[in-house]
Amino acid sequence: MRALPPVPGATADATLKAFVELAGGDPGVVGLVLSGSQVHDGMPTVHSDYDLHVVLRDRDASPLSELDWFRSAHLDLVVLTLEEFRRRGMPGSPDAFSRYSYVHARVLLDRLDGEIAEILDRKRTLDDDEARTAVDGYLDAYVNQTYRSLKSYRDGRDAVGHLDAAECVPYALEVLFALHRRVRPYNKYLRWELERQPLGDDRWSVERLLPVLRRILADGDPHTQRSLFGGIEQAARAAGHGEVLDSWGEDLHLLH
Repeated sequence: MRALPPVPGATADATLKAFVELAGGDPGVVGLVLSGSQVHDGMPTVHSDYDLHVVLRDRDASPLSELDWFRSAHLDLVVLTLEEFRRRGMPGSPDAFSRYSYVHARVLLDRLDGEIAEILDRKRTLDDDEARTAVDGYLDAYVNQTYRSLKSYRDGRDAVGHLDAAECVPYALEVLFALHRRVRPYNKYLRWELERQPLGDDRWSVERLLPVLRRILADGDPHTQRSLFGGIEQAARAAGHGEVLDSWGEDLHLLH
């Protein structure tokens, strides 16, 4: 690692400390943001590294720009400009999938009088417009996949019905979290999120939801699919998304 002082036999903690000291002495670096398993209490293991986002004033402001996507056993780096940091993980960006990485992220350096923290806080939850758009879009996709799956089961095509059922699960999770203005967690952190910040309904508790999802993934059981759909439909209608569901007309009968 050219920009990092040699630390022979260093631990991950020592590597992080050395890099933070290096970046802290670089005036082109305006922010450091820590994410990944290290910001999820109880999740790091002996194999865990540190995921660090390095925010620069611009691409020419620091030689650290050459270390974008650097990977080692101790440290993973994402190096980006301030403007790129503003957009990263937000709707419409090509890396919108990365938004959850910021939900519990921690600011290690903020040279902009709190601006790095403000940008980060904006990424942690969905605003009202984002949440409504997300629920409407993912709900429609969820109904579509569930309908396709149950139609295949009805027609005796269990194998393809099972495949469609498996594709329902990500959409279902997107809907459930967006209904609470939350960013859907990566699967690795799903249990962690449900245990520490439940979704407010016993049907979505970790003890009830995870077995339902695993059953659907295991064999696509139509009864389990309909049970999950019933709960999501009720929650979506209560939150004002009935129009999306009603647009499916009589096709909903198959899901009931």
